[in-house]
Amino acid sequence: MLIETERTPNPATLKFLPGRSVSPDATHDFADADAADRSPLARALFSLGDVERVFFGQDFITVTKAPGSAEWATLRPDILGIIADHFASGAPLLNSDAVEAETFDDPADADIVDQIRDLLDTRIRPAVANDGGDIVYRGFQRGIVYLHMQGSCAGCPSSTATLKGGIENLLKYYVPEVTEVRAV
Repeated sequence: MLIETERTPNPATLKFLPGRSVSPDATHDFADADAADRSPLARALFSLGDVERVFFGQDFITVTKAPGSAEWATLRPDILGIIADHFASGAPLLNSDAVEAETFDDPADADIVDQIRDLLDTRIRPAVANDGGDIVYRGFQRGIVYLHMQGSCAGCPSSTATLKGGIENLLKYYVPEVTEVRAV
């Protein structure tokens, strides 16, 4: 199995492209080893000890190394081996009891929420996925859009600029009811 790697804007994160579907229906973010209990692959990656975060995208995996950990030249071969072994084994990506976080919205804002979700899905998420991350909609209340940054976006030095300067401006332009965007 050939697995390509790419750098991301976050120097602590590498993007691994196994050349196959990883998580086609939804992204999954594991912010620590405790969250990895729901995924055999994430659990194996965290077992290396130098891994701080794991993220599954549609056709990629991003791994964030812990501060002060081994260099990528040392860590990368171990990660490649774990990913290749996982896909060769046929093990599931997630345990069957895995659940996703819920969203919160006022039902009266359904049209606004649809516009926000459409912009996120068509204009924002594809660009962020190219950098090894994702931005997931969590809610809209009183003009504020709540988003969760995942993968290489979580902890990236430029994430605040992306959120405020890029995403917030785009949403405000197309959806006048949006007054602010906040990370959760």
